[in-house]
Amino acid sequence: MAMEALRPNMDLKPTHFTCTPTISTEFLRPTSLSLRSHRFSSLIINHQRSKRWSKLSCMLRHKSDPSISEEQQLIKSIGKGLFGFAVAAAALLSVCYDSPAFSESLTVAFPVSRAREVNTVQRTLVEAWGLIRETFIDPTFNHQDWDSKLQQTMVEMFPLRSSDAAYNKISAMLSTLGDPFTRIISPKEYQSFRIGSDGNLQGVGLFINSEPRTGHLVILSCVDGSPAARAGIHEGDELIEINGERLDGVDSEAAAQKLRGRAGTIVTVKVHSSKDLGSDSSIREVKIPREYIKLSPISSAIIPHRTADGHLTKTGYVKLSAFSQTAAADMENAIQEMESQDVHAYILDLRNNPGGLVKAGLDVAQIWLDGDETLVNTIDRDGNMSPISMVNGHAITNDPLVVLVNEGSASASEILAGALHDNGRAILVGHKTFGKGKIQSVTELHDGSALFVTVAKYLSPALHDIDQVGITPDVQCTTDMLNSPKDSLLKDKSSISSLETDSCIMVAEHELDIQQSKGTAT
Repeated sequence: MAMEALRPNMDLKPTHFTCTPTISTEFLRPTSLSLRSHRFSSLIINHQRSKRWSKLSCMLRHKSDPSISEEQQLIKSIGKGLFGFAVAAAALLSVCYDSPAFSESLTVAFPVSRAREVNTVQRTLVEAWGLIRETFIDPTFNHQDWDSKLQQTMVEMFPLRSSDAAYNKISAMLSTLGDPFTRIISPKEYQSFRIGSDGNLQGVGLFINSEPRTGHLVILSCVDGSPAARAGIHEGDELIEINGERLDGVDSEAAAQKLRGRAGTIVTVKVHSSKDLGSDSSIREVKIPREYIKLSPISSAIIPHRTADGHLTKTGYVKLSAFSQTAAADMENAIQEMESQDVHAYILDLRNNPGGLVKAGLDVAQIWLDGDETLVNTIDRDGNMSPISMVNGHAITNDPLVVLVNEGSASASEILAGALHDNGRAILVGHKTFGKGKIQSVTELHDGSALFVTVAKYLSPALHDIDQVGITPDVQCTTDMLNSPKDSLLKDKSSISSLETDSCIMVAEHELDIQQSKGTAT
């Protein structure tokens, strides 16, 4: 799905973090960002351009070399710290690579494209190839010669004339690693990804999606109080034109890009009202000002609950839809607000949350945990396991907690659920989770594109393997009301009745009653 803006996936080593994967919107989800955790002195989320290439220098010298033909490939060792690419098209390209991970360097002869945009992507290929060589979790590269793969891809890229075709060659090279999470995205896609991570964008506040059968662009929802909402655009309306341009054949992400723009500018859209899609009279043109839109991944409500003995209590409900930069701070604010309203038990809903920034997941875990608990264990490419632990943590509340999960809960959601469950803080209710136990680093490359690389796998604090296995909850619940996300019923926080009839929430409330009757937090 695309959003005029939105969403949130991380580089994780013992001392480094990055993120995972996303939806297409005027808003999109999180990427890698440079952050130092205020809770973890040892954790850094690295969202800047790769430091490994900070000293990269390229020299293109016009120099005839009759000993090397355009089709010839040559690899040889030339000493520490240097990659050289001896280029046949009467040029020599050399790249300095400052990395302790390499005990030797390579000289690779390859034909340099005369198409400038393809030549730029050739340099991106070298950069991506080097990062994979240094950090990819499988040191055998799916049992293939990774150096030869660079040569092969360079030669295949040479006759191309467009950057899109050249990027496709990089994607094809990455696909041979056998890891769907290791991938490259274009500069435009990366910009959208960062919007979701930051939780802010400049646009009109629409979530849009392409209807599978017809390809029509349909409004999924509007951000509350956004320019689109004020303009009277509604869920189910069909988006027909943006600034006079028909949207036939335009995908949701491309449409989202057109809706974004500098705050203060105007975008003109034509929409077909969902109330009368069969009539041309229902088509209207609307001018909408772009503004700064703040996206929060948190929705909350207080659910009145009567216990078995007739006592009326308040249950705090928090829905976390993505792990963006603001997730922990937004959740902290929501919990503190409910604490002030005499809430004594909580339900944390992670259903259909596909993940995001792993660091955000760990920061959220610390809202609920005390002490020096282990939150997750990571395993690097050499098989070394390293625990990531809290340092003198202080939970905001120790009230009973139930976490809701399902098959749509993945990645950072599973890290959070595992941390709370294995440390005895929460009971899990719902269905088995997705099972994504790998962590990606996200590095911005020199041309503005971004490379996602799987750099580690993780185990829960109790050393349970999650990858392709998932987490089985303590208590199962039926899926009577789980066919669609609950986000819409949270827009009006007075619509508590919808929450109360959610079968899994009913099960969660029963489990909270049991915990409270035992006089324990969990």
